[in-house]
Amino acid sequence: MGYLLNADLTLLANFTNPNRKVNVDFSYMYIELYYKNTLIATRSIDHFSAARSETKLANVEMVTSQVQLPLKDSEQLQNQMASNRIQFEVLGFFRARSKFGSILRYSYWLYGRCTIVVSSPPGGVLVGKKCRTKH
Repeated sequence: MGYLLNADLTLLANFTNPNRKVNVDFSYMYIELYYKNTLIATRSIDHFSAARSETKLANVEMVTSQVQLPLKDSEQLQNQMASNRIQFEVLGFFRARSKFGSILRYSYWLYGRCTIVVSSPPGGVLVGKKCRTKH
């Protein structure tokens, strides 16, 4: 049957506009948190703009309550907790839009994927990450 997972994980998301000529508007943003193949939390982020060469940070609190894990995944979670290295997947979906003057607008979707490793609760901290973003 599996077991129920309760977790509270806070992520600091980094949004950078590397372009030196135009501002970028970020909208329709949401982040999903997975343990193995089980979606355990989803969170949206309010839209914002990043000026040229600007970096914005967003605190994203992912709270799970009574999420049922398959028995095999629950056993793996227990093993990871015992070894003090718990692995999660974080997926992000974002719409970015830039304006070139008053006529030309360019819009595209960004997809972020991170594998993060945290130490065991209650005071777990980030011990490893691997991230990539693509259009």
